Amino acid sequence: MVGDVPAPLPTPSDRRIFGLETEFGLHFRHNSARDVTPDEVAGALFADIVAWGRSTNVFLPNGSRLYIDVGAHPEYATVECDSIGDLIAFDKAGERIVGAMVAAGERRLATAGLIGDIHLYKNNTDASGNSYGCHENYLVRRRADFTTFAGRLIPFFVTRQIMTGAGCVLGTGSSARFGFSPRADHMWEAMSSATTRSRPMINTRDEPHAHADLYRRMHVIVGDSTLAEPTLLLKVGATDLLLRIAEAGRPLPDLELARDMQTIRDVARDIEGNNRHELADGRRLTAVEIQRVFLDFVRDGVGAVIERSAEVESILDLWERALQAVETGDHSLIDQELDWAIKERLFERYRARHGVALDDPRIARLELAYHDVAPGHGLYPRMVADGLIATVIRQDAIEAAMTNPPESTRGRLRGRFVQAAIDARRDFTADWVRIKVTGEDGATILLKDPFRAEDARVDRLIAELQRDRNVD
Repeated sequence: MVGDVPAPLPTPSDRRIFGLETEFGLHFRHNSARDVTPDEVAGALFADIVAWGRSTNVFLPNGSRLYIDVGAHPEYATVECDSIGDLIAFDKAGERIVGAMVAAGERRLATAGLIGDIHLYKNNTDASGNSYGCHENYLVRRRADFTTFAGRLIPFFVTRQIMTGAGCVLGTGSSARFGFSPRADHMWEAMSSATTRSRPMINTRDEPHAHADLYRRMHVIVGDSTLAEPTLLLKVGATDLLLRIAEAGRPLPDLELARDMQTIRDVARDIEGNNRHELADGRRLTAVEIQRVFLDFVRDGVGAVIERSAEVESILDLWERALQAVETGDHSLIDQELDWAIKERLFERYRARHGVALDDPRIARLELAYHDVAPGHGLYPRMVADGLIATVIRQDAIEAAMTNPPESTRGRLRGRFVQAAIDARRDFTADWVRIKVTGEDGATILLKDPFRAEDARVDRLIAELQRDRNVD
């Protein structure tokens, strides 16, 4: 270790560390005589990363992590962000970072005689029925009753899909219908320490990536991968507001469901929002009614526990309009802001123009095109340019986030170190809490405070790397 580990900074009650992990679907469309494995395509995609990072698991100069996950899925985990605006910017930057890898990957495959197009899908399921996720991370204060506390949020996560689901076609033939979430059918438990064997809504593995005596990471894996920026604002923003009020001492509403797993599947198929779902105490409420209890809980805390702001008001407004849209059937209230409604409008216009059924293969291809982040293939950028999808983040902020870390979190230290090590052509290792220059003289710097963006130890190490670069 290099020097003493600084004491944690005092943390304001309205400041939280957020992070997103997104697994991308990978497909190579080609006419080659032989089969091309997903590992082969992923290897071509990551070859330039390996050239400077010596691995397919690296941290980037923007502080984020990029790697190949199980099943040859490229995965991008955002740097630690302490604002939702930064989180959205770094999430969108991740789409562009992986998208920018496509052209080089295609050229590399072409040199091996494999001519085709690489597609990267920011979605949740493939044609074989496999599911991959978008995981949310919220740093919360350590508490003895974490399991009970988190359990009170399960009804919120079960029904949140009526606002922030990605939208999808569920079923085939005459039973095909448009639903809220492709992820819902792949959840198997409310809470568990597992992630793949028994996929829970909240993963309870205690891995805070921070001072373990102060913090715990709430790892939510029930959410869909979405593209519309307002959807992410609502998904993370509503969850954060609930956590902030609960952490201030107000007990979360008790809406325990009688059957969590059955309910999440039923809600996904109830686009009209009419079905009533049984609670453990015998009450029967619709998904809208359950969400309205949580919305009222937050409204009661705004002004009293949470300071009013333009961001808070925009979250509450979109939350309310989402519930109204489901309740009234007027999806135009949100069909430029929330992914499921955007996709429903896209599908219905296509069906009306071409006279096709909902389970027509052309609808499936249209859905894949919506989620494709490979340059030139995806519908989403074109729909934004045509004014069909609203945004909340400036384009220059997204561009900056591709190469620069945030200024106000630990990610700044990591990102500056990674860039300095690359510039000095030095091998290095990094994870969420450690950085180190590889070699006999290399020492590990432990960074346990995710809120700390300044550290003299890191400054000294970067200065040494810059001197090494100048000597070379």
